[in-house]
Amino acid sequence: MSQTFGNPSSIHHFGRQAHRKLEDVRQIIARSLQVKAHEIIFNSGGTEGDNTAIIETALSRKDQGRHLITTTIEHPAVFETMKYLEKLGFDVTYLPVNKKGELAVSDLENALREDTILVSIMFGNNEIGNLLPIKEIGELLQDHPAVFHTDAVQAYGSERILPHEFGIDLLSISAHKINGPKGVGFLFKSDEISLPSFLHGGEQEEKRRAGTENLAGITGMGKAVELLTEEEKSERHQKYTKYQQLILAQLDQAQIDYQINGNPENKLAHILNLWFPKVSSDLLLMHLDLKGVAISTGSACTAGTVEPSHVLEAIYGENHPAIKESVRISFGLNNDEEQIQQFSTILIETIQKIKH
Repeated sequence: MSQTFGNPSSIHHFGRQAHRKLEDVRQIIARSLQVKAHEIIFNSGGTEGDNTAIIETALSRKDQGRHLITTTIEHPAVFETMKYLEKLGFDVTYLPVNKKGELAVSDLENALREDTILVSIMFGNNEIGNLLPIKEIGELLQDHPAVFHTDAVQAYGSERILPHEFGIDLLSISAHKINGPKGVGFLFKSDEISLPSFLHGGEQEEKRRAGTENLAGITGMGKAVELLTEEEKSERHQKYTKYQQLILAQLDQAQIDYQINGNPENKLAHILNLWFPKVSSDLLLMHLDLKGVAISTGSACTAGTVEPSHVLEAIYGENHPAIKESVRISFGLNNDEEQIQQFSTILIETIQKIKH
């Protein structure tokens, strides 16, 4: 911020210096996804990416059809955007999931219509961690004109994601999920499709996203992507899987009654969603917070609200006890085994205290 302070759109020396930095990061990100550099559009993060992909695809293709498909377990940035489009006269199909939070590709196949213009399905769920069958969906849509968008915010830090190989047209990312700065991200847009700009104004990002780029944030995001090698992803995956196993082993040893929400065999390693029968999640969170432990009941984007988790409702149905008795535990870069052991001890003591 002190050395490269020029506006990337300016043609003087300081602007050119900033523009060069911008394009260097674009190359780094493109390499991570094995796509072309100009297929990367910098923005403010996942919510803007999701809104741009969904709203602009719908509005620019409404003459070809008004049918959109998504799932019942999407992030609010997708879910609420679909609700908004319904008010504008679009027809949205929300695909159900089973008791393990899994989506059947056959359900998508049955829902596809001639007037379906967009399919938006997340790569990995932010609450239960389930990985969705993105590659299979991409294959299914090869023979269909619908645009395929995926919110890959939760998955980008740990999964192998190759948009061209997987048949993905649009993909949203937030930097803060990979230890980059908050309030910055990017949208991958395949050359195969056209998409109008969501924000109107200047000609930044090849006229695809108006507004002066957040150079400091983008540079931080570029560094985070650079550090996130395939080897690093693999190491994190192993580390987080071990943390999950440590917590579950401690719970088993203490004979704590629990159930894993989602599919433990096909999920992101950094998310563990547990149902503790007869233990209020709000009460559990309050006690843990007082002891310096930070976990949640769902997405941080819906925290602070009294709304039940729509993801757990989609799995279990409304009014199921799991909805008010489940917590989401997530791991990050600087967690270590000692912290996990400490957390498990506090968690067990707190549950025992609440139950008695």
